Amino acid sequence: MADRPNLVFIFSDQQRYDTMACYGNDWINTPNLNELALRSFIFRNAYVTQPVCTPSRASIMTGLYPHTAGPVLNGIQLADEVPCIAEMVSPDYHCGYFGKWHLGHGDRPQHGFTTWVSTEDGYRGDFVRGGPLSNLSSFHRHLADSGFQPDRDAGEIKTFTHELRTSFPTEYQMAPYLGDQAAQFIDQNRERPFMMYVSCLEPHAPYIGPLQDMYNPAELPVGPTFLKKPENVALLHRVKADYYLRYMNGGDPSNDSYMTGWAAVGEDVTTEAGWRALRAHYFASVSLVDIMVGKITAALERNGLSDNTIVVFTSDHGDLLGDHAMLEKRSFYEESARVPLLMSVPSLGRERREIGGSFGHIDLVPTLLDLLGESIPTNLHGRSRLGVLEERETLEDTDVVVEWNGIRPGHFDRGQATPEVDRLNHSMWRSIITRRWKLNLCTGDQCELFDLNTDPYEENNLFDDPGQRDRIRDMAARLRVWQHVTGDTAQMPNV
Repeated sequence: MADRPNLVFIFSDQQRYDTMACYGNDWINTPNLNELALRSFIFRNAYVTQPVCTPSRASIMTGLYPHTAGPVLNGIQLADEVPCIAEMVSPDYHCGYFGKWHLGHGDRPQHGFTTWVSTEDGYRGDFVRGGPLSNLSSFHRHLADSGFQPDRDAGEIKTFTHELRTSFPTEYQMAPYLGDQAAQFIDQNRERPFMMYVSCLEPHAPYIGPLQDMYNPAELPVGPTFLKKPENVALLHRVKADYYLRYMNGGDPSNDSYMTGWAAVGEDVTTEAGWRALRAHYFASVSLVDIMVGKITAALERNGLSDNTIVVFTSDHGDLLGDHAMLEKRSFYEESARVPLLMSVPSLGRERREIGGSFGHIDLVPTLLDLLGESIPTNLHGRSRLGVLEERETLEDTDVVVEWNGIRPGHFDRGQATPEVDRLNHSMWRSIITRRWKLNLCTGDQCELFDLNTDPYEENNLFDDPGQRDRIRDMAARLRVWQHVTGDTAQMPNV
């Protein structure tokens, strides 16, 4: 066994916080995540740096906010000169990356990871500006070797669409495949210190899959904002809600390429029952993530490494799933920006402990480097929270900031549902969470203030409440300090 602690970092895609028993979900089928939670620190309120894949992943890997790391939207490559955590640790560590990369073509080892298992292919220069067509992924080759035929012609190569892949049996889904690959890596490296990052696509859309009949949609609970259009909030949110609700009042979504090709593939969005089924499919796909987690933790156990391995579980962002009458992410609402975060640190104990206050993903890299006994680069935006884990500090007064960096020339996230949504997405936003109050600021839209202490579903925007003027000024001042420290130049309104 290696003397230095190992690190296993597992993150799913688009998994909101209320998908686990330790966050109050008492019906979801996730036995392996439940077991991991029993020996972990559970961060009650963990937030991503930006609620969309590439920017969030850039922060998870680099310890920098998107505006400094570079990928401020999907479709922007992480530059070679911006180091990831695998480039910050001692050469003693053997570093492996498994799964969705989404920081450029993920078809080759890069950024300090020498073992690499890829799951994405078919990307052209529209992901990496001027880049070539990506190579076939490890996952593609596994499916082809198992007798499956790709269905999408990308020109020089043929690839598997998400829709086709979700029709395959459970054992051929991405998460179980990655679990097997990660377990093999653990078996092969049990005598040396290792760092392993594992990232699956599930439960990202399409929500349909081999486990989709796991739950009765009519019996699953929904919150008070389910299919309820928000009022007195940003115009962007109201326009999005109008779009997602439009087929509840008639019309044929089959000709809507965004709804059928991205947001709700294979789902019925014309009835409440259909929306409930969509949610049931999503929650069922979380069990695929759980299978992956179980394969990894079982490998640690059989190799005698559980007592010397830090295990982290989180996600890159959440999913609205019809709450606030919206789907997907790209929103500061809790269901989009808040994610699960478990951290098992055997050297600090093997019991379940809950951590209150708010935690930002920006603190992951420095905290993990500290736990590994590595030096922490001085340019990182976050700070180590080892003191919180050791109960010398708390997160009660911590300010957490979440970004939205707008769409403009050179920032080319895929086109959204309608021209109106795309137009409003040009605006830049910043959100700050302080003592469970959330202030969302934008120069070109209605600003928002929510008291998460008394309004956890964010139904009552208090931004225009005269009684909150001083609170808004103080939180805005905190945000300006953060902008100065991190070099953020986004223009914010004077309040």
